[in-house]
Amino acid sequence: VWSTLKSGQVVPGYGHAVLRKTDPRYTAQREFALKHLPDNPLFKLVGQIYNIVPGILLEAGKAKNPWPNVDAHSGVLLTHYGLHQMQFYTVLFGVSRAFGVASQLIWDRALGAPLERPKSYSSEAIQKMFKDRS
Repeated sequence: VWSTLKSGQVVPGYGHAVLRKTDPRYTAQREFALKHLPDNPLFKLVGQIYNIVPGILLEAGKAKNPWPNVDAHSGVLLTHYGLHQMQFYTVLFGVSRAFGVASQLIWDRALGAPLERPKSYSSEAIQKMFKDRS
């Protein structure tokens, strides 16, 4: 962990852009694993890492949030259930986001919610906004 930090890299699976505590998705996955695969060697390793890494990150002053995020645990479950190709993990994340957007669209249409039209700016308008601020 120290060599990763000293090389200027982050520790994968730790920290979150918004949360300042353990990611609840990590907690849910951990509870699931405790119940369904308590003897899995990778699960045990993730547990040991959880006991070590936050303290190191705090000591190093490298993280506003030294606690694990969902990525610290999801690989254990995906591997346990047969998905060994790590390059597909990001694809699964993207697909899950797409399902979320699609389900929200279905609810919006079912409930008759108005269409959302976020503002769009041209590159020139964005440049002007920043020039006006300086």
